[in-house]
Amino acid sequence: MEYHQTQIRVRYSETDQMRVVYHGNYAQYFEIGRVEWLRNKGISYKWMEDNGIMLPVVSLTMNYKKSARYDELLTLKTILKNRTTVKIEFDYELYNEKEELLTTGNSILVFVDMKSGKPISPPQNIIDILNRV
Repeated sequence: MEYHQTQIRVRYSETDQMRVVYHGNYAQYFEIGRVEWLRNKGISYKWMEDNGIMLPVVSLTMNYKKSARYDELLTLKTILKNRTTVKIEFDYELYNEKEELLTTGNSILVFVDMKSGKPISPPQNIIDILNRV
């Protein structure tokens, strides 16, 4: 499947007293990867919101294998796993500088009309982009 890589430097504020990344920050890392995957394909969250479309996360899972630590340069691989008429699903793999797999994850998002709050199919331009992937 189609993937995109993003690098993230672990900031001190993202760690606990042991300088290990706090588990809740991985969701933010995955968001960075997802936004950059979409941006790389020409899909902007800002454009979607300006056009009345939200893309909320409806499912998020993570599997921690090894700790990420302060000041490490991480590589996040974001992979398009699946899409339906209203949902898009991504897998994530987070690696340290030694190329050791630290964390894996998965998220499912739904295209939602901002006015009605109901799931919708994305606009044709987004469908066209996703069909090329």
